Amino acid sequence: MDLRGYLKVLQRRWISILVITLATLAVTAAITFALTPKYTASTRLFFGVQGAQSGSDLAQGSTFAEAQLTSYAQVATSPLVLQPVIDQLGLQQTPAQLATKVSAFAPTDTVIIQVTVTDSDANRSAQIANAVGQRLSSVTSDLSPRRQDGSQSVKATILAPAQVPSDPSSPNILRNLAAGLILGLLLGVAVAILRRLLDTKVRNEVDLEQVTSVPVLGVVPFDSDAAAHPVVIRDDPLSVRSEAVRRLRTNLQFVEAAEHSRSVVVTSSIPGEGKSTAALNLAASLSDAGLNVVLVDADLRRPSIARYVGIEGSVGLTTVLIGEASLDDVLQPWGDSSLRVLPSGQVPPNPSELLGSGAMADLLDQLTERFDMVILDSPPLLPVTDGAILGRLAGTTLVVVGADRLHRSQLRGALESLTTAGVNVAGIVLNKVAPHNFGPYEYGYTYMQRSDQATVAPKPPRRAEGKLPRDADKEIEPAARG
Repeated sequence: MDLRGYLKVLQRRWISILVITLATLAVTAAITFALTPKYTASTRLFFGVQGAQSGSDLAQGSTFAEAQLTSYAQVATSPLVLQPVIDQLGLQQTPAQLATKVSAFAPTDTVIIQVTVTDSDANRSAQIANAVGQRLSSVTSDLSPRRQDGSQSVKATILAPAQVPSDPSSPNILRNLAAGLILGLLLGVAVAILRRLLDTKVRNEVDLEQVTSVPVLGVVPFDSDAAAHPVVIRDDPLSVRSEAVRRLRTNLQFVEAAEHSRSVVVTSSIPGEGKSTAALNLAASLSDAGLNVVLVDADLRRPSIARYVGIEGSVGLTTVLIGEASLDDVLQPWGDSSLRVLPSGQVPPNPSELLGSGAMADLLDQLTERFDMVILDSPPLLPVTDGAILGRLAGTTLVVVGADRLHRSQLRGALESLTTAGVNVAGIVLNKVAPHNFGPYEYGYTYMQRSDQATVAPKPPRRAEGKLPRDADKEIEPAARG
């Protein structure tokens, strides 16, 4: 996934990123305000040489004091210093407990030690710091070597006594909230990218390219109202979804010209990907282009075409296959178009055997002789083998892929089943694509119709016998550009 892909992930997952960021910020704020405030007070001690008789004594004493500063800093947190402080201030702590509140360090190239005390009480922190400083000064004098006359060579002097702090040193509310905000943002972005990397669903053409090299002949956007208006090419002919169907029609006709195919099986990998509505709209679009088209509901397990177009479906394909009716008896016109519909008929107990029979092959030959295009709606590939059986009889196959519904492994398995059966797959129809993934495919036109004069596209010319030449299918230009 390239940078543009990552940006699309962030754009798509911005709500979850915001939620994670705010949740992390809220947790950080709750923890910050629940912490007990701490106050820090510090004092500094200067270690100098006293009583030097000569320059050499002064140099030796200074070198000794500087070399011993690290040791003196460790003495500040030892019981030798802390126990007298506890006794002096009446603290209810042990030297080890008090040592966790006291720190001492000597800046490089100096003879100064800074003693810092952190406590939950501001006054007590200053008292402990001053007491530790005074005690360290006394202990240092006792520990330093003495001269021959008994005087001390190193003396510690308090430079600045500790002052009572006015503000707590921790927690630092602004710093903690800023850290929580940054952490939450990073966590949200990481979760969004991780979800995308672990997501195996097919959502766009990039995902399809990871599975197969079969070309994508059409990309149809998601429509929440598709169930109420399945034939969008007739119900809303100027919609983006209708234009997507027309592009599918055009691309399919290029495939037909190259492969000399006049029968197309429309199938999918699993139920719910929209194969039936795709087959119905494709058939209606081809009929609008002037072709004589027959739509065959070959899904003998869960037929739906008759219900979508509002015709009687109790007699149809199965009735013809078992010899109880002729083809002309069960073919039904749909509206005033050249589209004919062959419903499924009664659901048989042996769908696979019936579709793979010689009667089905003969019927398909009759249909291809009589019609310019035969569209067959077949069952999904993974649950049953009907689609692969029909694919071997027909000229080519379209596989409908439902975006956000199908996993890449399922699509791979469905295509492998068609390859194993020797089925020619002409292309893929990416269906129900979410708006944020469909954006690049939109025309960018705004269709307008005047209230006083409707814009009507002229019907394409027909031949005398009612059939349109192969090259007569032209895309109708929009009424106006946006």
